[in-house]
This record gives sequence, C-alpha cells and structure tokens, in this order.
Amino acid sequence: MSSLNPETTPPIDFPQQWKRRHLLDLESLSAEEITILLDTAQKFKSLTNNCKTKVPLLTGKTCANLFFENSTRTRNSFSLAAKRLGADTVEFSSSGSSVAKGETFVDTAKTIEAMGVDWVVTRHSTPGTPHLLSRELGCSVLNAGDGPHDHPTQGLLDMLTIRQHRGSIEGLTVALVGDIAHSRTARSNIWGLSKLGAHVIICGPPTLVSPRWTELGFEVAHHLDDILPRCDVLNLLRIQFERQKARPFPSVHEYAALYAMNGERMKKAKEDILIMAPGPINRGVEITPEVADGPHSVILEQVNNGIAVRMAALWLLAGAQPSN
Repeated sequence: MSSLNPETTPPIDFPQQWKRRHLLDLESLSAEEITILLDTAQKFKSLTNNCKTKVPLLTGKTCANLFFENSTRTRNSFSLAAKRLGADTVEFSSSGSSVAKGETFVDTAKTIEAMGVDWVVTRHSTPGTPHLLSRELGCSVLNAGDGPHDHPTQGLLDMLTIRQHRGSIEGLTVALVGDIAHSRTARSNIWGLSKLGAHVIICGPPTLVSPRWTELGFEVAHHLDDILPRCDVLNLLRIQFERQKARPFPSVHEYAALYAMNGERMKKAKEDILIMAPGPINRGVEITPEVADGPHSVILEQVNNGIAVRMAALWLLAGAQPSN
C-alpha cells in the first residue's frame, strides 16, 4: 500500500483491525468494521477539504468501474474517489462491449483485471454477482449495487450523514419509507443501522413491504402518519418502476397522498428530523420540492459523503493483507 507523503499531506494510520479485501454487503460486516469505514471516511473528508482536494495515497493503482446497469451518481462518485487518492480509473460499460458478442460476465471481468487493475467496482442486475467475482478475481471487488440485494457504500454514506448530524446512530429511530421490495439501498441501511444500534422501521404499502421483516426483529408499518412523530430520520426511497412487473398500488397520486413527505407532514415531525433520499428523487412522488430543498433535507450532503465513503473503502481494501 502506498503511503502519504509527510511533506505534503497529514498522516493517516491504517486500522490494523481491518482485514477485508472485498466490500460486498453490509449484512456480513460487524459493527466494528462499519465503524472503521465511517471513521476513515470522516478522516478523508477532513483531509481533502470536503472531498475537493487530493491526497496521493494510492498513486500507481487502478480502479476499474465495471457497470452492467446504468449509473450516474455511483459511477462518478467512485471515479472521483479513486482520483482524489491519486489512482487511475478504467471505465467499462456493457453497451457495445464484447458482452454483446457473447462473452461471459466473469470472462469480461478477468479481461479487465488482466490490464493490471487493483479494484473492480461492479454493478449488475443479478444479486450475488460481486460475490461471484470476489471468488474469481485476484483483485479487490466492491459492490456498487447487485439487483435489489445490496448497495453497501450507499448504506455507509447514509449512516455517515446521520452520524455527522446526530453524533451517534445508537438509539435513533430511522424509518425507511417506500419501495422496500426492490431497494438494495433499503437492505444496506437495514443491516447497517441495526448493527450500530438504531431502531429501524420499514414503512410502505403492503405490496412493497414484506411482513417477514418482523421475524428478523424489525418494525413494519404501512401508514407513514402513524410512525412519523417518533422518527429521528426519514430515508425516502424511490419507487423503482423499472424493476416492477406489476403496479404495486393503484396510482402514483395515491402513493404520494399516503407516503410522500410534504409540508403538512413536516408539521407532525420532530423539529430536528433529518430528511434523506438516495436519489434520484421523484419530486412530487416520494418528496415534495419544499421538503427536498428545505432546511431538514441532507440529500446533497449524502452525495458529498459518498465520495468520502468510497475513498475510505478503496484505501482500506488496498491495505488489507493479501491472505484475507
């Protein structure tokens, strides 16, 4: 692992407790590992003036973005994170690639790895694809979203944002509202927040929120107005029409009437409630413009924190021992 030049940048110590070479999900991480990621992200945010300047920790290393689904925020965030650390990037899109000619997903990844990359950041519509790559490749693998399964860095940036405003996640009541059935962001938050001691409420229409979450110890609710006064944080999830085979509610208008965060609902909420959304947001569906752009919204802070979290993940995976 490259080290900081003490003449140009402040030192940052590598946490010896960190042993993972891949970041595939949050369900398998311990509370200590999640905390290391968040602490490291906060340090990088301070070192880089809110992710605006570079710290050449990983000069000479290369990050490959291997995306089989469209992405703007996550792909650009990973690219910026790598460049802030002094690494090079390789951008891959399945459109027009050899995948269209019949090449397998694994063969494509191995071809990219053979170019000398140190990390593969991958997004794919099929759950478990990053786990498959971690067994097939010698470099580190980071999950940038595998279908509806997990999106670990999104969960981490959400938690970092909460922690910056509240100091600690333990004891907070956090509601995830919306399309739980198709949301990888929801699953990352559910596991990550609960491991750090938050009370997680999973809220949405019965067609999008399985009652089986209660078997795992989580509170399930189908009426936002019933739980709103108790919430410290609301994370409003996008309705993912592209993943739905049938419309799970009669109309968008009805969904907005029951679940959208608007000015009237803000009057029922705690005075210091945090309003979050992983983006892209559907204004007027999950959230109204007055709330999205209001003083309780931390949506743009989430975007900035995404760069810090991804810097932390790249740096930690690069420094883990090869045997792990």
